[in-house]
Amino acid sequence: MNEMALAPRPRAGRPTRAQAEARHAELLDRALDHFLDKGYDQTTIDGIATDVGMTKRTVYARYADKASLFRAAVRRAVERYKLPEKRLQAAVTDDITQTLNNIAMVRLELVTSPQGLKLQRIINTESYRFLDVFQDTYELAGRQTIEFLANLFDRETKAGRLAITDPFLAANVFMSLVISGPARLIIGSKRIPLKDLERRVAFCVGIFLEGTKPR
Repeated sequence: MNEMALAPRPRAGRPTRAQAEARHAELLDRALDHFLDKGYDQTTIDGIATDVGMTKRTVYARYADKASLFRAAVRRAVERYKLPEKRLQAAVTDDITQTLNNIAMVRLELVTSPQGLKLQRIINTESYRFLDVFQDTYELAGRQTIEFLANLFDRETKAGRLAITDPFLAANVFMSLVISGPARLIIGSKRIPLKDLERRVAFCVGIFLEGTKPR
């Protein structure tokens, strides 16, 4: 008899914390892919579990239902796609016009990347069902840029280069005027050539600065 055949199979053992976290991240990433490619209604826990090589029981041990998995997957994606502070800082120059153009283009580049577009579209599509996800997206991603702009406007006002009495409100207006408009068009499947996008951003930045300059 072959002694090797009688040797007990080594046990895999309990995964380390790092391995467990990596598997959890993989689950959320694969789940996001399913939601982005198929939409919420057509995505199933079965399909996600099979794709990631887990049992449904393992998935349900972490997430009670598809809705909670959707929330977690989208939240992770939003956290990963928000602008790092260093990218916003790198956009700042001695010229406020150039700085605002830079911030707008960096923000639009992120939002309108292939993955960013899919993410924005499913958040918009499912906002009626997951209002909390829509609101979280603002808190996790949009608010960061708004607060950065508000601080910038406050400094520029104190230096006498702008005259803004409510920097936070002005930052929200800037986002709506300069960034949200073209972003909505692109998310809605309207392709805007880079030159036209840069021209539109520059035009809107000019309007914003004209309305906020000292009189």
